[in-house]
Amino acid sequence: MLDEPRSGRFAAWGNALLTGRVSPDDAAAGVVGEDAAHRVVGLPGEEGPVSPAVALSRLRGAGVVALRVALPAPGDPLGLCGPPEFNAAALEAGEAVLAPEVGIGLLPEVGPAAGGRGAVVRWRVAPVRSDLLPDVPSLGEAERELTELLRETAEGVARLGLPEAGPVARAEVDAYRARAEREAEGLAPGYPPRAVRVLALAGRVRALVAVAAAPGGDGSLSAGQAALRAELIRPVERAARRARTAAYNAYAEEAAHGR
Repeated sequence: MLDEPRSGRFAAWGNALLTGRVSPDDAAAGVVGEDAAHRVVGLPGEEGPVSPAVALSRLRGAGVVALRVALPAPGDPLGLCGPPEFNAAALEAGEAVLAPEVGIGLLPEVGPAAGGRGAVVRWRVAPVRSDLLPDVPSLGEAERELTELLRETAEGVARLGLPEAGPVARAEVDAYRARAEREAEGLAPGYPPRAVRVLALAGRVRALVAVAAAPGGDGSLSAGQAALRAELIRPVERAARRARTAAYNAYAEEAAHGR
């Protein structure tokens, strides 16, 4: 997932609203971003779809202190706390927003807007466990893990992944890096500088991994080399995803420690 996750935008701007740093309208604009429209469906106490501004205000009124992000992948239910039905739906979507203290989760369903201009996102509310907090690394743990893993594997990834990449692949790296920087800069007001730094680092790593994982166009890698490259890349990708999740959950981490 190289693009900014919509769950990240929802949680980031939602947390800024929950802490009084932005207005409901500004939070809603941050959630929507470049999409055409967002609606939240199934919120307790609401009969029909509501705007992000209304949904976030209702969540604040229900006692939500901090929204959390889950970015699960097959075999790694990162940020999820159950029940199994929600976990399965979040895994299919690749992301989710959670407010476990009130037993609410939100799952994005993305469709085209009328006329094909942008996307319409429908956030489906579903129950999550309120007696078990999601298991995610702290921001410090995730940063150390990613940095150490990069130090250990950078030489091997570079040797097997990028030398054969031509100008097109390198242009893709530059484009991915630029998007990663925009994602980090787009964190809502109040996020700690370390979260911004970690999110930017995770984005740059994901860009390199995406290009390194792409099949070589010239057939220069043997089957054995390709397998070794995949083995090197896999833990780096996982560490980058964990760091990304920790960055978005920095609000919840600070709230849990009373900061």
